[in-house]
Amino acid sequence: MTFPVVLLGPQRTPTLDMVVQSMDLNGRFATITAGWLEREPDDEELDDQLDGRGVNLSLYARWLDVQERDPEFAAAERRLRAVLDEVQELYLLRLDHGLAAVHDVRRGGEPGPLHAAAVTEAIDAVRALDEQHLARINDVHNEFYELWPPHERPVIAHHRAEVARLLEDAAALIVTGGHVGVLVNAMHLFNVSASLGTPVIAWSAGAMALTDRIVLFHDRSVRGPSNPEVYGRGLSLLRDVVPLPHASARLLLEDADRMSVFARRFVPARCVLLEAGTRVDTGSGGSCPVGTRVLAEDGRVAVLEAASA
Repeated sequence: MTFPVVLLGPQRTPTLDMVVQSMDLNGRFATITAGWLEREPDDEELDDQLDGRGVNLSLYARWLDVQERDPEFAAAERRLRAVLDEVQELYLLRLDHGLAAVHDVRRGGEPGPLHAAAVTEAIDAVRALDEQHLARINDVHNEFYELWPPHERPVIAHHRAEVARLLEDAAALIVTGGHVGVLVNAMHLFNVSASLGTPVIAWSAGAMALTDRIVLFHDRSVRGPSNPEVYGRGLSLLRDVVPLPHASARLLLEDADRMSVFARRFVPARCVLLEAGTRVDTGSGGSCPVGTRVLAEDGRVAVLEAASA
């Protein structure tokens, strides 16, 4: 990756206009709002932030068009979703037991080297489960694309060419939030990463969709804390970065034990807190600059004092 990727905090109080101005970007901006689903076209506020220079790639509308004009591919893709849902459900069952074991080990035994080693081994078992799950998801996707190559489907190929043309003419790509699954699926289907060569600015689900490992999390849901779960791969523009949008609202940051397990589970990735007003200008491959707020391995919120890959 030779172009900058900027991660922002949630844009309920927008800062995008100031970020764009600071980057001195000229021309039009390609925008992706596919995560908003049927609200994809409702981008007036976003366009205002871009001084009227936004060009929506309309990826969700393009996907609806594929479903209508290529029903055979759409039916195959629905079967793929069903398989992936089953894979995720089975993983979550195993994950629940794995993390329960981690917390049981942490609470049991006397503090000391043996106890610390046992905790590490329990976390490593969960890390292995995460990696196995991610590999299984990749295998399912690869098998699907071997049977149903998107570039050989005329409707998809047409949309891919249009998206590539719009990206080629863009000063930057802006990726908003919404439903991360729909967002990343649309970006993969229309081969967005293959046409990128300009800066990317993203927040919320958009930031998550740029990574090599999407992690879903919510400690404050009405049903109580849920286990952070690996969902799949994003565009892999950023490696070893786990974005945490709305971190203080969605995570029990005061629970150092729980946060320690979270951070240790995903090392060497940096778990980056993206709060309102946050801006993280990543370096090559997703390195985090000095001042980035992250979850440290001891479960505390820390500020990086030196650049870290």
